[in-house]
Amino acid sequence: MVIIVMGVSGCGKSTVGALLAERLGIPFYDADDFHPPENVEKMESGEPLTDVDRHPWLERLSREIERWSHTGGAVLACSALKESYRQVLSANDASRVRFIWLHGPEELIRERLQKRKGHYMPPDLLRSQFEALEPPENATAVSVDQPPEEIVEKLLKWGGFVERGGG
Repeated sequence: MVIIVMGVSGCGKSTVGALLAERLGIPFYDADDFHPPENVEKMESGEPLTDVDRHPWLERLSREIERWSHTGGAVLACSALKESYRQVLSANDASRVRFIWLHGPEELIRERLQKRKGHYMPPDLLRSQFEALEPPENATAVSVDQPPEEIVEKLLKWGGFVERGGG
């Protein structure tokens, strides 16, 4: 199974995803690491990505997800803001992909983004992410108004995941 931790930038996808992967004993990946350089440059300059920009990135992630699903699973932190993006991500084997949606108020997430260092996503693009967000119907929704460790504990209790790792 591949678990995709989704939501707008700054909601805690990477933090929660890495903790969850550690507890499950499976690899963690961040979708940001799969962006082509031109997408990163665009975001660094404060310009939101278009669907055309995202398509090759989503297709690449879909291929990786298929591979991971057949090699023991993984956790992927990925914005997956639109239903069409989620369909591309799970296209190769939807039965082996599960979405977790981290959500919260824009003010809280903006505050977190402003404190974050060393990331190419500027806080100015947060509004565009909320505008693009299509809340998922088939996802486990978790509020980000709690510590990441508590989120992971809840997910492990709710999710029916099998812990293989330590921690």
